[in-house]
Amino acid sequence: MATASPTPSNVVLVGKKPVMNYVLAALTLLNQGVSEIVIKARGRSVSKAVDTVEIVRNRFLPDKVEVKEIRIGSQVVTSQDGKQSRVSTIEIAIKKRA
Repeated sequence: MATASPTPSNVVLVGKKPVMNYVLAALTLLNQGVSEIVIKARGRSVSKAVDTVEIVRNRFLPDKVEVKEIRIGSQVVTSQDGKQSRVSTIEIAIKKRA
């Protein structure tokens, strides 16, 4: 099993928790003075990442943040029985407006 690399302090990794948990994490980072954050997800959590960014942008910080960059891709994941499959990934960078 590969060792996980440490997550940078401006990254929110989206997984199985409710969307509002990730919204709160993003808002906390932005309120701490981080000028740019990255929301990352893969697989079925991609839609949660998009929801997270849209809730932050439209409900909590309208006209204060903007989407800087969106990167999409896929990763090859090997299951425990040795089968390989592709998993979609997304990274959405948002930043505070000047």
